[in-house]
Amino acid sequence: MQESELKYFKEILESRKEQILKNISNVNNELIEINSLELNDEGDHASATNNSMIETAIVAQQEKELKEIKVALGKIATREYGICEMCEDPIGFQRLKVKPHAMYCIHCREIVEKNKLKD
Repeated sequence: MQESELKYFKEILESRKEQILKNISNVNNELIEINSLELNDEGDHASATNNSMIETAIVAQQEKELKEIKVALGKIATREYGICEMCEDPIGFQRLKVKPHAMYCIHCREIVEKNKLKD
């Protein structure tokens, strides 16, 4: 991959990383607020619990993406970025534009997804 392409993806990944860190911080602050509320009504308590569960699921998903972004940034630093972890072929530029932290090419991603369904 050319230096200009690596720089392009690094900027995208760094920007997304910062956004995720802000999102996680905001959600954690909201969860602290929810937990500090004195809820006397069962409906309010159920609503707060539901919101808390949703927020926790969102944070978990974003932490997973953040981990993948950190791996991708490490690969940029070692110039291994854009190579499929399964078949070691280049991951298509268009795929990386859609998901810059992709670990697999389209073909191998389908294999991984099918194997996850079997588990």
